[in-house]
Amino acid sequence: MPKPPRIILQGVTYHCFSRCHGRRNLFHSSFVKKYFTEAILMCQEKYDFELIAAEPVGNHIHLIIKTLENRETISSIMQYIKARIAEKYNRSTGETGSFWNERFGSTIIEHSDNPENYLLWLLWYIGFNPVRKRLSRDPRENYTGFINVYLQKDYETAVKITLHDFFLKLGETFEDCVKKFLWYEEAYRKRFAVYF
Repeated sequence: MPKPPRIILQGVTYHCFSRCHGRRNLFHSSFVKKYFTEAILMCQEKYDFELIAAEPVGNHIHLIIKTLENRETISSIMQYIKARIAEKYNRSTGETGSFWNERFGSTIIEHSDNPENYLLWLLWYIGFNPVRKRLSRDPRENYTGFINVYLQKDYETAVKITLHDFFLKLGETFEDCVKKFLWYEEAYRKRFAVYF
């Protein structure tokens, strides 16, 4: 059965995810994680979009991307990132097969019942994904460190992360936003206490 056509809109926030072919844990490798970072940086130089979060997790990746009006579509951005990762991997290993399992999945955050709550919860979900998989002990120690951008003012990561408007609406100051954002972490930890 064919998959339904993707909804392509501009000026909205997408949660995108994609798995490695055969669900292989290719992102356990430090050099494949490096390809992930390099591909995003190349895409950020080529296209205009806001990267809200990014994390490789074993056999898949998560990206939260906000497209901009009259700029590149989510399909163009994701296809570019995925193609660069696959090219770099195949060139370094001499492999010729597929790197990715299928087309990427995506959800438009603004189409949820409560977009603000959904995004803030999703940031912690992605941050804790490597923790649940026993790949890190804390979201603050994850490969990209994107969650630290939401916790420490002027924190620098390997890729440019843009604070989402929903985060910035949490308070009048950055510190106020962080305090409320940490409530989502506490709620997440309580809900999934079995993992910690």
